[in-house]
Amino acid sequence: MSQLAIKPAQTCQYDLLALGEVMLRLDPGVDRIRTTRAFRVWEGGGEYNVARGLRRCFGLRTAVCTAFADNDVGRLLEDLILQGGVDTTFFRWRPFDGVGRAIRNGLNFTERGFGVRGAVGISDRGHTAASQLAPGDFDWAHIFGQRGVRWFHTGGIFAALSETTPRLVIEAVQAARQHGTVVSYDLNYRPSLWQSIGGKPRAQEVNREIARHVDVMLGNEEDFTACLGLQVAGVDEHLTTLDVTAFQHMIEQATRQFPNLRVIATTLRAVHSANRNDWSAVCWTNGQYYQATPRPNLEIFDRVGGGDSFASGLIYGFLAGHDPQQAVEFGAAHGALAMTTPGDTSMASRKEVEALARGGTARVQR
Repeated sequence: MSQLAIKPAQTCQYDLLALGEVMLRLDPGVDRIRTTRAFRVWEGGGEYNVARGLRRCFGLRTAVCTAFADNDVGRLLEDLILQGGVDTTFFRWRPFDGVGRAIRNGLNFTERGFGVRGAVGISDRGHTAASQLAPGDFDWAHIFGQRGVRWFHTGGIFAALSETTPRLVIEAVQAARQHGTVVSYDLNYRPSLWQSIGGKPRAQEVNREIARHVDVMLGNEEDFTACLGLQVAGVDEHLTTLDVTAFQHMIEQATRQFPNLRVIATTLRAVHSANRNDWSAVCWTNGQYYQATPRPNLEIFDRVGGGDSFASGLIYGFLAGHDPQQAVEFGAAHGALAMTTPGDTSMASRKEVEALARGGTARVQR
């Protein structure tokens, strides 16, 4: 079993609370961003996607702390989030200046990729309302102490948005742990977010400080090496193979440097093409390693959000009281299913996840 002390559901209003930015994703479908004449819109954000997956797929009570410019784009995002069932109580609405010089809502243009053409993401998120969130914007004592939260989730995408967001993350995770809430953090390294504010050295400075307050650390191989500065023989940010041994070496370093970590988990992906990846996941807790059933040559429709859906499936497993092996199987199955549909967020059901985690197939269901 894991070493996580999770509060009973009946003592808390929320099973999970997320902190992060939610952007409007503009999806050109099978076209290219630079040639399309139409976009389909979705809501998405690394931290929010986890909360939505837990609500829509697994039926848990979730909310998100975020901010929007109060205009029609912000209200569209609100409507999309309401459709996902995530509680909007903790939204912060900021006055729109009419142009977006000082405050705006983030956009994310994303191509799915196909064959030898990889997926492409182009963010347009400067001066967003969420990036201007700062310590003091949320009453954590009320949220964690009075309303009650079993699990708090945030990540490295939100922490990379500005000078104030890392300080808000630290304020939040400290308050969560003070009130006995489990804290998870997805490193989610994005070079494009860090390149203009100090690059990899700044990413490591920020993430290493946050890591001291985390119970459950999530990420892929690149995240652990680039964000935490782990120096492991044979491992660098370009690792693309399903290498459990390399993961074990990273765990040894991570737990020596951050003894507060109780669970560490990563997806394992080898990319053969944009639409065909080897897929698995591995979880460490209490000195033991648990690997999900490998899925070689997994067919992918839209890979964006697969890691977030892995996170929500893993978290569901722990919140539901399952053992670590079952939890990592739920995570890997949910991530695999999420990549079969368009958009950042999962369209899977708990029944589908449970069936795939037990070894189910794609046979027709009648």
